[in-house]
Amino acid sequence: MPGRAAAFVITLALAAPVFAQDAPPERIVNAEVYGADPCPEATEDEIVVCKRLPESERYRLPKRFREPANKKPNAAWATRVQTMDEVGRVAGGLPNTCSPIGSGGHTGCTQAMIDAWYADRRARQSELEAADNYVPE
Repeated sequence: MPGRAAAFVITLALAAPVFAQDAPPERIVNAEVYGADPCPEATEDEIVVCKRLPESERYRLPKRFREPANKKPNAAWATRVQTMDEVGRVAGGLPNTCSPIGSGGHTGCTQAMIDAWYADRRARQSELEAADNYVPE
């Protein structure tokens, strides 16, 4: 029994530094530095993480602002005209467009409902086929 007590005391003595560690820092600072610029100095309650970039990037716009976000690929003029024509038909309330605007816009609503029903039917059918083809491992 005295050997066990001695082993326990030695284990506690070795584990004491683990219990005496300081709390983690309260702040983490991310900094970008360019070229040979020094990283900011860290204080006792913070960690400084530096990201070093080349000097040529110092006065450039950030990458997220360099390219427009809504840049669309080039489209053929025929496609653009067709899109503008379709938008104009719906906005103008022309017949068979299912639009609340204009005198003939309501006439396309039945066809829109039928198209939605067929799309729903196709989706359910593909779900059933996927369920039938399921093989548990």
